[in-house]
Amino acid sequence: METPFASYEPGHEDGKPRRSGRFRQVPLRLILPNLVTLLALCSGLTGIRMAFEGRWDFAVGAVLIAAVLDAVDGRVARMLKGTSRFGAELDSLADFVNFGVTPALMLYIWLLQEVKSLGWIAALAFAICAALRLARFNAALDDPDKPAWAVNFFTGVPAPAGALTVLLPIYLEFLGVLPHWPAFAPVVALYTVSIGFLMISRLPTYSGKKVGMRVRRDLVLPLFVLAVLVVALTVSYPFQMLTVGTLAYLASIPFALRSYRAHVRVDKTQAKAGDKGDESGGDESGGDESGPDLDHPGEKAGSDTP
Repeated sequence: METPFASYEPGHEDGKPRRSGRFRQVPLRLILPNLVTLLALCSGLTGIRMAFEGRWDFAVGAVLIAAVLDAVDGRVARMLKGTSRFGAELDSLADFVNFGVTPALMLYIWLLQEVKSLGWIAALAFAICAALRLARFNAALDDPDKPAWAVNFFTGVPAPAGALTVLLPIYLEFLGVLPHWPAFAPVVALYTVSIGFLMISRLPTYSGKKVGMRVRRDLVLPLFVLAVLVVALTVSYPFQMLTVGTLAYLASIPFALRSYRAHVRVDKTQAKAGDKGDESGGDESGGDESGPDLDHPGEKAGSDTP
């Protein structure tokens, strides 16, 4: 029986279109995460429009909403088992626009244009660093040699955190701490480039991927109250909360580095103990002392080469 929902393909011998069967049906669980990603992209692009119109509170809010949606889409995809290659590529492209292009243009329109080419170079450097950081992250996903604990860390500052962090000068102006003087433009340019380098650096930072995956039963209600308080404070005092969050995040980087090195030391200790156990269980000569110790898991855990 013919179906009214048939697709056609050209190139049949008689010159007529050829039926190829019904349209392929895509499960809703694959569509929802991509829809969230597109909403995040719309929010980031709206931030650019708000910056051109000088509505900086809405522009910052648009970047914040894009960051929240970016954190949600991955979790939604994993919960619904709707991960796909298409979704991963779309997410990376949206992240580059939302957290690379949008903050760079916002800062240039806000103050960096006062130093003309120098300000534009700083904005370009940040956007390029965001692209490089996302490319390295995608390439590192296929690394099979990562230890289990590495999921708790990112290599460098992630793009959403970098976008919210680089906008700190705008937060400070709204708080009355940093006046809108052209003389401060070179300082803002230097800060912008510095955050860009943090994004492509090899410094470990906390990932937070495991946060909220499992919650103890007795902590569910307090967590609800805490979440409501955070949202209410952010809506009522956005720039104060963003400033505190940004400074707290920058202060957490040394602690993440110390925790990462502690994990690496544990891996090295375990690897050395395993090597000694292999030597004691071998022949009387102690075996070949040349190869195994040069490439033990502790050394690989300390690297992040894609």
